[in-house]
Amino acid sequence: MLSDRPTVEEDVLLQNVQLGKYTQIKAHSILEETQFGDYSYCAGYNQIYAARIGKFCSIATFVRINPGNHPCYTRVAQHHFTYRRSLFGFGEDDAAFFAGRLEKTVTLGHDVWLGHNVTVMPGVTIGSGAVVGSGAVVTRDVEPYAVVVGVPAKTIRMRFPDPIIEGIESTRWWDWDHDTIRARLLDFNDIPGFIEKYGRGTAPYSG
Repeated sequence: MLSDRPTVEEDVLLQNVQLGKYTQIKAHSILEETQFGDYSYCAGYNQIYAARIGKFCSIATFVRINPGNHPCYTRVAQHHFTYRRSLFGFGEDDAAFFAGRLEKTVTLGHDVWLGHNVTVMPGVTIGSGAVVGSGAVVTRDVEPYAVVVGVPAKTIRMRFPDPIIEGIESTRWWDWDHDTIRARLLDFNDIPGFIEKYGRGTAPYSG
């Protein structure tokens, strides 16, 4: 059972990472320069760099977030000897190159689902409630509650009509404490009832 202390499995590398309550980092994952919100998890064999991940995010196996780019347009050689210089005895690493990569943070909202083998490119923002289909390569921002698939990823539909999205977002359920979520758990199965009970100033759900 998960707890308010993060669960980290074997063969995981964490470097400058903040993990929230009830989080789970499964085996063979590497997370660097990342904030991981409460209740979010990654399912293993993940590589995540310079990311701000909201609460209740579901990250499937082999997802990669913010992979490194090579300087293919700005340098004669695109190989990493030009910036990972110390590996080859060429002096100190190129600090400016790595600082530039760190600036291109990826941001995930709350309750985002990334399917198996998704790649999220540097600097992308994925809105709350969005779904990214397996194998997609996300090169541009994704609006909240969109369903995107493909290479490059494109929106194929929205999860709900706009009034429903507004109703769900108005509840801010991801900010509820653990006991409140437990007490209201069955309400999550009833969209109209959920919005009517906990939404603020929203239109009623019409199906």
